[in-house]
Amino acid sequence: MNRAVQVAMAKAGETAESLAAQIGVDPKTAARWVSQGRTPQTRHRARVAEILNKDIEELWPDALKRREPPWFRPWTEIEREASGLRWFESVVLPGLLQTEAYAHAVMASGPLHAEAGIYVDARLRRQAAVLDRPRPPLLIFVIDEAALRRGEPDIMHSQLDHLIELARRPNIMVHVLPLRAGLHAGQAGPFIIASTPDGEVGYLDDLAAGRITNDVASLWAVWDTVRSVALPRDQTIDFLEARSWLT
Repeated sequence: MNRAVQVAMAKAGETAESLAAQIGVDPKTAARWVSQGRTPQTRHRARVAEILNKDIEELWPDALKRREPPWFRPWTEIEREASGLRWFESVVLPGLLQTEAYAHAVMASGPLHAEAGIYVDARLRRQAAVLDRPRPPLLIFVIDEAALRRGEPDIMHSQLDHLIELARRPNIMVHVLPLRAGLHAGQAGPFIIASTPDGEVGYLDDLAAGRITNDVASLWAVWDTVRSVALPRDQTIDFLEARSWLT
């Protein structure tokens, strides 16, 4: 039994039925959160905590144990505090924009496949920490069209719907870099530039581990190039809605 959830529900005047109706799950599922100590799925956890006027860690302390690779944790701290992120991706969609199904497909295809579920959960929590902040950061993404062409159609249709929804948020701008742009400076690999209270910080991925750098001048040069040849925001949304490459 999860005593913390039981007490919080009683104080908030909520029952399994009323909680389930607000979350959109079966009442039996909500009841198990108390009677069997089950942990809600990531996408429901924050909403339950909000309804019960509690922090997630008060209700499910084990759910928030850090599961990112140790070398990645310093970047997640920077990401959570950043006032702005400029992100270029050439092969897969940015982690902050991925659906659960897409993230699982990506994780299952790489060296982390054995623990894909754990890392997907960590990725979704990371999304919530950035996207659902009371004052969310300015997020600008440039995504190579090639990344949109990888993935099973069933997964990609839902992923593109999610991408369009996020792209319409006032603080999120998504730009597709079309294949017709030809060779470009971003082909060296993905990167992120974070604007923080202490200055700008860059992040670069490789096959072994990510790397944080304070030398962002070269990243800005590449960013300016890829951003200049990418589609404007409205044309990107039209392109994503058309999704003519999916069958």
